[in-house]
Amino acid sequence: MTASVSSTAKSGEIPTTKRAEDRGEATKERLLTLLLSVGPLIAALLIASLILVLMGVDPLAYYGYIVKRGLLSPTGLQATLTGMGPMLLIAASLIVAFRAGIWNLGGDAQFLLGAVFVAASAPLLVQIMPVWAMLIISLAIGATIGAIWSIVPALLRAYQGVNEIITTMMMTFLGISFANVLVKLLFLDPATTVPQTRTLAVEDRLPRLFDTTVSSGVLIGLAAILIVHFIMARTSFGLKLRIVGANARAAIHAGLPVSALTVAVFAMSAGLSGLSGATAILGQYGNVRADWNPAYSLTIVPLVFLARFNGFATIAYVFFFSMLSIGSESAARRMGVPNYFTLVTMAVLLILLGITEMLDKRRRDRKGI
Repeated sequence: MTASVSSTAKSGEIPTTKRAEDRGEATKERLLTLLLSVGPLIAALLIASLILVLMGVDPLAYYGYIVKRGLLSPTGLQATLTGMGPMLLIAASLIVAFRAGIWNLGGDAQFLLGAVFVAASAPLLVQIMPVWAMLIISLAIGATIGAIWSIVPALLRAYQGVNEIITTMMMTFLGISFANVLVKLLFLDPATTVPQTRTLAVEDRLPRLFDTTVSSGVLIGLAAILIVHFIMARTSFGLKLRIVGANARAAIHAGLPVSALTVAVFAMSAGLSGLSGATAILGQYGNVRADWNPAYSLTIVPLVFLARFNGFATIAYVFFFSMLSIGSESAARRMGVPNYFTLVTMAVLLILLGITEMLDKRRRDRKGI
């Protein structure tokens, strides 16, 4: 009897110990994921601080002024939140594509063309329809133009297997040039000396929130990224896209319509980029000047990777980057730092992210994960 109880106790210890070990491993993986997400950002800021020291600038004063201007100042915080709208839509665009294993690097052209067509059409539409109808139609125009500009890379990838990195980057070059041609020739505002489209009146733009200058475009961005997060994490359609992204051959053997899904991903991703351009015009700028290109797409790429394609983490990183962008503009003027220093920081971050991903892949290969 005693031996039986002892045997039972021993047999019961094994699963308990195994569960404890599994919980320990899971905790380690979560901590490592957090380190991989936050570590490159901290390292990039430290390297950027070293560069500032070599330039003769106090990094504590520089970043302190950025935080003061972009976060603690009421006007700066409102500008930070407004700037988040288009960036969140770009982030949602990238999450859709990357989770499906597609590198849509044409977001800048999709954004800019969507912005140009909306900037050209919105001032005309508002003359023949209510403002709310114009806003809805303009947002739809931006999304549609962005999706249309992705047709060529989508079809080449889906049915010919052509690498979309090359095609989307080529379409970016063409799209940016085409947008400038449209602004300077077809959509030029004859009443201005600077080449630009007609300007949408402030009262006809997206509504402001709570008697502030914060554009409701930030709500569009938040809604988009949360919807994308839900679709990719909780729906069968999102599961299909993740399967295609993980192993396209396995997806074909599983009977999934890989070509159709590929085209759908391009349309969704590019549509969100075009919608981002529309939101930027309707919520912030009101027009497009020649040679204007904020280049959001490539600067948001490292943030999406740092967030591990998680919608909630992406919101936090986009907020940080928006604050950095707003604050650095003032800091550059006040402390003599070049305006492009934020891009230098993002470039360092991108390099560190690549190194981190390489080391993590080696670790996973050794462990067979």
